[in-house]
Amino acid sequence: MKHLNKYTTKALLIVSAACLITGSCKKDYLDSKPLSFYTPESTYNTAEGLKGALVACERNLRYNWSGDGAPEITQLIFSDIAVDGTDDKSGPAQNMDLQITPDAISSGNDNANHNRIYYYWHQGYADIKYANTVITYIDEPKWDTTDQEQLAIRNDILGQAYFHRAYRYYELTNEFGDVPWIGKLYNEPKLDFKTVDRTVILKQIQSDMQYAVQWVTDEGKAKGEVTKGACQHLLAKINLALGDFDGAIQAATDLIDGGVYHLMTERFGQDANNAGKNVVWDLHLNSNKDIATNKEALMLVIDKPDMDGKFDGGTQIMRQTLPYLAGGKIKTPLGNKGLSDRADIPLSFSAVTGRGIGRCRPSWYAEKAIWTDAGSDLRHAPGNWMEMEDFVYNEPALKGKDPYYGKHLQKYSDDNVLLCGDTLRQWFGFPFYKLYIPDNINTPPRGGNGDWYVFRLAETYLVRAEAYFWKGDLAHAAEDINKVRIRAKATPIQASDVTMAMILDERARELYYEEERKVELTRIAYLYAQLGKSYKGHTYSAANFSTSNFWYDRVMECNNFYKNNTVTPHGDMYKISPYHVLWPVPQSAIDANTGARINQNQGYSGAEGNIEPLKEIPQG
Repeated sequence: MKHLNKYTTKALLIVSAACLITGSCKKDYLDSKPLSFYTPESTYNTAEGLKGALVACERNLRYNWSGDGAPEITQLIFSDIAVDGTDDKSGPAQNMDLQITPDAISSGNDNANHNRIYYYWHQGYADIKYANTVITYIDEPKWDTTDQEQLAIRNDILGQAYFHRAYRYYELTNEFGDVPWIGKLYNEPKLDFKTVDRTVILKQIQSDMQYAVQWVTDEGKAKGEVTKGACQHLLAKINLALGDFDGAIQAATDLIDGGVYHLMTERFGQDANNAGKNVVWDLHLNSNKDIATNKEALMLVIDKPDMDGKFDGGTQIMRQTLPYLAGGKIKTPLGNKGLSDRADIPLSFSAVTGRGIGRCRPSWYAEKAIWTDAGSDLRHAPGNWMEMEDFVYNEPALKGKDPYYGKHLQKYSDDNVLLCGDTLRQWFGFPFYKLYIPDNINTPPRGGNGDWYVFRLAETYLVRAEAYFWKGDLAHAAEDINKVRIRAKATPIQASDVTMAMILDERARELYYEEERKVELTRIAYLYAQLGKSYKGHTYSAANFSTSNFWYDRVMECNNFYKNNTVTPHGDMYKISPYHVLWPVPQSAIDANTGARINQNQGYSGAEGNIEPLKEIPQG
């Protein structure tokens, strides 16, 4: 496994600090005697130097899923999957009409205790800068392009840079819609960026990824590096976003049939001989994600305890996604406090599952509805999936005084009295097999350092299934969905069962806390609008995208908290509107761009000043 090289990282940070997107250096600065020997000419004149910038992209991608209030949570709470379950204070993103505004930055839209919308803007463009560093200086090493080996190395590195830039633009165009295109490094201040039409950007990154697929290899890559498989997968998703369904099918097929990757259907890894576990457990066990025998992983982010740039507090995934059991609101049927979160007591749950805070609270749809016919589905099997009734009353004061000590939790007493005072935050089931990461850092555990899937081949099958669906080829769509379902021992479906709702249900079962759900729902919303197709009686068009769209109808159909305008114990209402299909562009970015107009999305203050976005990539 490749760890961050501290010297490469230092060089990268020194150079990039002088050449931010906003511009903080001029050409004569680069030509003068530097205070440090780290200059583009000395840093990026070798293949290893260029790879240093790619390491920064790899490291930063890890932030999407890790840390307190991870950005992934924001993806889920703007979807059918989840809400922010924090209910003891105002501030978390719950009433989106009130809280999601263009000028809410550190106090709102980029803060672990609120939401991380602007993380995706700022980090997206930061990683685009790092990728552009490689693209700009790709020929600094003075390659001998008549040497096929050197040419292959050059083009592989360039293709990896294209991947990282394309990945971030795929996010941005399905979060903010039309956004500025930045395709190079600037060596002087630039204050005249212009909004570019989303489709134009998607076509550009489609072209870039076609190049990457041609040149990026799978061989010899350390875990966490960009592989050919990851490039093929991203190209399939971009093709899908453009409505190029044949292109999506071809890219996915090339990957699936390429012979390098396959679904993991047999037991493997650390617990392979443990008869009490199964292949779904193996697939998501932290120690199995980056091993050579795991042929399903297309792209990983790597976070080891001994690597530079690790999260000192770990991934904290268990803290974010598991119920908050420490509040004293779960009682025994006799009315006594039922649970203690101490890790040093008998029957401690926190010693294993950690001390969750219920921040990422699944909707009824994600917790219950998609599992009504689970049957033998391993993703919802005992030991993999946990219900609240799997916990036991462990409060030490109960011992010898309350006969329910050591017995399984009950939601209701025998005479139907609710025994949990906060069912929003403290009572819900969850996929333990996916969210469990051993933690030797925090007490109680929160989720230690751990690798995470960015892309898996299971999603490739579901991407291809969706492309077949759009083409009306439901038989092939069902075949691909069944590849995923059969591995999980779920009942196979028929072609007549294939709908967009069914595809999204399967994505929810397979890719919880992996896929960027808001991104994917918005991508689908664009397709419905552009194609004029209907969903459950609703027909859409691009002309009124901000007031009527698939994303909103899907959220309101499935997310009971927004649908019912649920009010938290603190008195805050869950509310969301159609225009939230796109997030607000940061007002700070608009204000700083004094030489031209960056558009604001419809529904937010400032959109009245919008102009027509550019219909081609700006030159120079």
